[in-house]
Amino acid sequence: MCGIAGLFHPGTPKPVEPQRIARMIDALAHRGPDGEGIWTAPGVGLGHRRLSIIDLAGSPQPMHGADGTLSLLFNGCIYNYRELRAELADRWVFRSDGDTEVLLAAWAAWGPAMLDRLDGMFALALHDARTQSLFLARDRLGVKPLHYAELADGSVAFASELKGLLAHPLLRREPDLSAVEDFLAWGYVPDDNCIVAGVKKLAAGHYLHLRRGHPVPMPTRWWQVSFADRAKGSARDLEAELLDRLRTAVRSRLVADVPLGAFLSGGVDSSAVVALMAEASARAVKTCTIGFDEAGHDERAYADLVAQRFHTEHRTRVVRSDDLALVDTLVHAFDEPFADASALATYQVSALARESVTVALSGDGADEAFAGYRRQRFQATEERVRALMPGPLRRTAGALGSVYPKADWAPRPLRARTTLLALAADGDEAYARAVGVTPPEVRARLFSAGARRHLAGYRAEDRWIAAMRAAPARDPLDRAQYADLTRWLPGGMLTKVDRTSMAVGLEAREPLLDHRLVQFAATLPVSMRIRGGQGKWLMKRALEPFLPREILYRPKMGFVTPVGAWFRGALADEAAALSRSKTLAETGWFDLPVLERLAHDHRAGRAEHGRTLWQFLMLERSLKQLFG
Repeated sequence: MCGIAGLFHPGTPKPVEPQRIARMIDALAHRGPDGEGIWTAPGVGLGHRRLSIIDLAGSPQPMHGADGTLSLLFNGCIYNYRELRAELADRWVFRSDGDTEVLLAAWAAWGPAMLDRLDGMFALALHDARTQSLFLARDRLGVKPLHYAELADGSVAFASELKGLLAHPLLRREPDLSAVEDFLAWGYVPDDNCIVAGVKKLAAGHYLHLRRGHPVPMPTRWWQVSFADRAKGSARDLEAELLDRLRTAVRSRLVADVPLGAFLSGGVDSSAVVALMAEASARAVKTCTIGFDEAGHDERAYADLVAQRFHTEHRTRVVRSDDLALVDTLVHAFDEPFADASALATYQVSALARESVTVALSGDGADEAFAGYRRQRFQATEERVRALMPGPLRRTAGALGSVYPKADWAPRPLRARTTLLALAADGDEAYARAVGVTPPEVRARLFSAGARRHLAGYRAEDRWIAAMRAAPARDPLDRAQYADLTRWLPGGMLTKVDRTSMAVGLEAREPLLDHRLVQFAATLPVSMRIRGGQGKWLMKRALEPFLPREILYRPKMGFVTPVGAWFRGALADEAAALSRSKTLAETGWFDLPVLERLAHDHRAGRAEHGRTLWQFLMLERSLKQLFG
């Protein structure tokens, strides 16, 4: 795992100052504390910060081919590098033992088509002097990030994180209001937008091929998950195939020349990873868990049960659920505003893991791939009900919902207003709203008249809905999962894990996002994803020989953070201060008296606006950091 950055001039091959590359990679030093490297040539500069995982003494970067025509930066890990190395041995004389040089050999043999052969997580930049080109690529599901921007001198700058680009003096720091609209809708800025105007994120499963003498092209999609086909076979046969794929995914991610362990929350997904690691490992698996001082948010008992079952070397640390000292640390780590408050716990468990290991396997991705989220189950049920309701009845449901009192405190099945409005809406629209944080009608009230004019009708939900409608899918659940995998996963979940783990110099790996496993899950019949009110039905059934029922079938908890309670307690003063924020006021984007009333109603217990207030807290601090 590393940090990469560089410059390429598609026009005239102007000189690149090594000092500029040095400033860019210095901003990424946390991603690679074990070494650095810089290389420049006319029209190109590459910089690297290294976290040593494989071939510790070798594989320096930027890495060059023997004849000097190929130069590579690479962040991530290629799990099948040994198999590829054997396949390429008669075409390339290898001088190192790691996965980096395999990518050089693969490019020489196959060019961009090499991507189809890679099993791994990666963001890479490869300069080919023979064709005067720079090839940027990102892994299939977006585990590793890559940002880029066209600068005023005609060059294209790229970096693992936004802060790497911000270190370049020619990048203009101007905010993009549409990214604020996206952030308030989702709690993160998705991969098709950026809080800094002009900065782009290379999308998951895409590459960008820059050629000298040619304008900067649009990125090319090289992979996407498809729900268009259905697997054939009995539940027993598909269960066996699923278990085999799970084993393969976990075992392939155990390759490392440094200590390796796992996050263990006591939930199904992390417990499954630990179970299969224990099966494949001769030594005890190193596991770590964060516990909370509030019983309602603490999963230590379940994590201890799994740790004892598989005799892991288990470490636990208890933290206060309202310990907010890390807020500014997270603002720095994420650059863009990021309002998933569970990032606090993810950072803490990463820091705990880093004390004993350099690589940690996580259970992320199974909910998206196997339909484990409650919202997905609601969507599947509501779509069946919508299909049975004639238009007039759905309109009546919407009218009732519009006047029904809100019950934010209740579980969703008991929130009649939410259910009635969802049934009245188009299914894709309803799902986009279910995923969101602050709904569009509340955002409209919070934005100033000037901001609404500037947005000119731009609405965050529209891109989510477009993704669902363009999905290669057969069923409404397919469309929902496709949007989760292509929008929420790279922009939200994987951004959270990457930034928090890299902030402490830890490599996180996600075996449940093995692309072959994800594609297999996408072919499962709906009845094998959701059955009897249970998501991940086939996955849980396949894991019954490994995990007790109290792990497999208990209610999902996750890293829950009580932000609503914070703004009535430890953060009550912060909530009141937001409406007086100079940073927010100077943007001119917000109707601050509306924000003041929202905060007052929340503190008084008349409404639940905790997540929206947390968004504004993180937005205010991010704007202050980015734009002064």
